[in-house]
Amino acid sequence: MNIIISNSADEPIYAQIVRQIKNLVMRGEIVEDELLPSIRTLAKELQISVITTKRAYEELEREGYIVTVPGKGTFVAAHNKELLREVQLKIVEEKLVEAVDAGKSIELDFAALVGMLKVLYEEV
Repeated sequence: MNIIISNSADEPIYAQIVRQIKNLVMRGEIVEDELLPSIRTLAKELQISVITTKRAYEELEREGYIVTVPGKGTFVAAHNKELLREVQLKIVEEKLVEAVDAGKSIELDFAALVGMLKVLYEEV
């Protein structure tokens, strides 16, 4: 599992882990029932606190991406990829609504908003 942490990013480290593991699941790079590194192992590999890794795993479990089996380890949860995709699409839609509302509040025209989105999309 290839996770890259940036200490200079605005996003908290645990959130970076959560986002990247979600992306790996959505792209099928880690699959249902696949064993994930233990909290301690991942913390050691990433050279971060065990508490930070534990928080990331707790959030992923709360959101249904992973499941922990006591004595066995942490695994990618069985799930419906389409349902997960719908959840992600809803989040994107909500954030776009926020962007549109912010743009309208400063009388930003549609073409300028689309231009900003295009630049941002291509940067990432």
